[in-house]
Amino acid sequence: MDQRPLFPLPDPVSAEAPPATRPEHARVLRPDRQQLAWMPRDLDAALAPDHAARAIWDVLEQLDLTAFYASIKAVLDGPGRPTTDPQVLLALWLLATTENIGSARQIARLCEEHDAYRWLCGGVPINYHMLADFRGAQQAALDDLLTQIVASLMAAKAVTLERVAQDGVRVRASAGASSFRRKDTLEGCLQEARAQVERLAREREQPDRGGVSARQQAARERVARERVARVEQALAYLPEAQATKDTQQRRYTKAKRARVAAARASTTDPEARVMKMPDGGFRPAYNVQFATDGAQGVVVGVAVTNAGTDAGQTGPMVEQIARRTGGRPRDYLVDGGYATRDDITGLEQRGITAYAPVRAPRNKPDEERYQSRWGDSPEVTRWRARMASDTAKTVYRQRGAIAEWTNAEARRHGLGQFNVRGLVNATSVALLIAIVHNGLRWMALRT
Repeated sequence: MDQRPLFPLPDPVSAEAPPATRPEHARVLRPDRQQLAWMPRDLDAALAPDHAARAIWDVLEQLDLTAFYASIKAVLDGPGRPTTDPQVLLALWLLATTENIGSARQIARLCEEHDAYRWLCGGVPINYHMLADFRGAQQAALDDLLTQIVASLMAAKAVTLERVAQDGVRVRASAGASSFRRKDTLEGCLQEARAQVERLAREREQPDRGGVSARQQAARERVARERVARVEQALAYLPEAQATKDTQQRRYTKAKRARVAAARASTTDPEARVMKMPDGGFRPAYNVQFATDGAQGVVVGVAVTNAGTDAGQTGPMVEQIARRTGGRPRDYLVDGGYATRDDITGLEQRGITAYAPVRAPRNKPDEERYQSRWGDSPEVTRWRARMASDTAKTVYRQRGAIAEWTNAEARRHGLGQFNVRGLVNATSVALLIAIVHNGLRWMALRT
């Protein structure tokens, strides 16, 4: 039988490889981005059932947000255009804070691109000006919201006030070191800024502004007016900065005081102060204070100051805790920066047991740190004796687990550097971070 193949096979040795296909000859499916497509789009179905955006909205639905609506002038059956729901703006900021986003422009961009942010918007108009203005103008409402969350956690026995730890973290301000000027330079900057405002006002009256639209012209005038306001504010803060500098120089020698430069203020962020940072450098910063309850790690107090030291910060924080919770802590844990005679005396006189490290005296045995000294109040004497015991040292060791954990969570939520200016805006950012922190604790405990 003939075993020859029906079709002759090529010799494998002599066969040549086919030539490589060039891109213009390849048959591929290319994108056509101008093709119209009708696709049904359901925002609710596009978002996962367990997404954080849903949880944030559910929590806000259970809270009283009346304070956020107080400034709205357009009401039902009245004149005026409707505005974006403040609950939507608040939810957007809370979701962004959980994801370490602090830029209003970035949030506005996500509202067009990300399903979670689009779900929160639900089709209402959003822009970055609206988001930035909302955060800066709602400090009191954010403070009230934090109080509501703390009250809810107190009802769930998650806040006991048996042991509270306070700690401060210095956060880089939105100002450069080169923006700090002395009085003479600030006065010159003020004259230049005012001249710029007058020049732009004259240009507004000209029919031909060199291709600049009315909107761009208004933006330029707004920027010039804001610069004038910042320089004027910097000049107003100079006496305060000089008084602080004079207080620090009292322990200097006369020759050293003569070499110290005069006080300066920033033209970018007049309320920022140059502080010593954790890495040992000196940069413009704010001092952010958190008070954390030791039971479940709930933040019960938030404050932002431009003081370069933690001394004197316990009194205002304790009063804030009393206003927010209706009670005072039993034990108060702070580090050595708060361990001044006035702070310890103030805590003890309020019926609060203070736990703070005792500084060792200079050129004396270490054991003498717990002995009473000249000028000590009875409260300070009791504090020194108490900190000598092993029981007090054991209690104080819990401070790191309570306070430092809160600081780490705050950095995770964006407290690495402020991108806003002024104490009011910085406080709003810190309140948002505290609300997110407590909201996460609330959802974790509820789960």
